[in-house]
Amino acid sequence: MYRRRTFIQASTGTMAAMLAGPVVGHVASGGESMNRRMTKAVKYGMVKPGSTVQEKFQVLATLGFDGVELDSPNDLDTSEVIEASRSTGIPVHGVVCSEHWKSPLSDPDPEVRARCSRAIEVAINDAKSYGASSVLVVPAVVNQRTSYDQAWQRSTEQLKAILPKAESAGIDIAIENVWNHFLLSPMEAARYVDQFGSKRIGWYMDIGNIVNYGWPQQWVRILGHRIKKVDVKEYSRSRRDDEGLWKGFQVELLEGDCNWPEVMKALDEIGYQGWMTAEIGGGDAQRLKVIADQMDRIIAS
Repeated sequence: MYRRRTFIQASTGTMAAMLAGPVVGHVASGGESMNRRMTKAVKYGMVKPGSTVQEKFQVLATLGFDGVELDSPNDLDTSEVIEASRSTGIPVHGVVCSEHWKSPLSDPDPEVRARCSRAIEVAINDAKSYGASSVLVVPAVVNQRTSYDQAWQRSTEQLKAILPKAESAGIDIAIENVWNHFLLSPMEAARYVDQFGSKRIGWYMDIGNIVNYGWPQQWVRILGHRIKKVDVKEYSRSRRDDEGLWKGFQVELLEGDCNWPEVMKALDEIGYQGWMTAEIGGGDAQRLKVIADQMDRIIAS
């Protein structure tokens, strides 16, 4: 249960002066200049200050973030989320399905698949209530119990059944690239999206997740107009090699092997103007300010 209390704003003048609108970078393209307009956000779970939705959203507004992304289904009060968004000016731009790892759409058990489908439908309803535009979905998991072709067939079947609800609600289903042993190339990812024949299914481009086995800018160019949203995280191949696979993520933004100038150039080339959402370790207001500054540098690179 969330209870409102008075939010005590940070006293430093630096925070109060932080940017309150979309980041604008001046970019050269083909000898002509253009404005790059991106909106920066974080995942809700990254925001540690505040004990209510209102307080957490106010922290983000004070630090210059443009929006936030929530998990769904969740235990938050919908009216409280809507009011916090209205009063702080921080939109919920999207929601992340909170069930797709526990109950993947590709599971051999039909009831498990149905559980995930129901969760995605709840997320679609929540997204519409919040005024969000997308639901992030991990479509399948390939493992010893589920073969690659089974993952494709089962997840496709489930998403086709869900698609009319997304279309009716005006909400995008955004498929994210994760380490799920599925959709391992951008050309295959494009084929997977295109098979649905709907503008309501697209791609949620996670930049850092690609670096272990590819180059994000190549994925961006190949997926092109299919990209609905972008997740921002970093990955270090050298740390992976020295310390282990998952240690590659434990570097600060701009200190790994994501070639951000090339990634931003590729996003410019496909005409992407939209949300850039950090998906890294969060923390207190000072930590979030560091993330905001890093994201500004990435967007302007």
